[in-house]
Amino acid sequence: MIAKGPCKKSLARHQESDAALTLSEFDTKRCGKLVADFIERRRPPPHIRAEVDLAFRISGQSVEIFEVRPNWRDKTKLQEHSIAKATYNKRKRNWKVFWQRADLKWHSYKANAEVVSIEDFLAVVQKDEHGCFFG
Repeated sequence: MIAKGPCKKSLARHQESDAALTLSEFDTKRCGKLVADFIERRRPPPHIRAEVDLAFRISGQSVEIFEVRPNWRDKTKLQEHSIAKATYNKRKRNWKVFWQRADLKWHSYKANAEVVSIEDFLAVVQKDEHGCFFG
């Protein structure tokens, strides 16, 4: 489909904004390595990992860290409990930091709402100054 007139400009803006919302392949791999190293240091001992473990995912411009446990009703199914999330803002060149409250919604982490790098995000989560991430 070819956009004409004012739609052409808004379509171009929409495509630009979509590109601004995703991490580059290089940044995704770099973040993946840094977060994987962080997770590896925080994971429980190997003999406990079948009962509780840590994992992460990168989706679009967001990095999410979560806990993985067997479902209490059906041990063959795994359930995830979100711990922390950082979302990259390409325009501001920073990361917004979130934590998940009991209402299962993401809330800005007021103590450090924005950080400059993924390393800073991981440092905030590691410090967990207010017990929002790991309790």
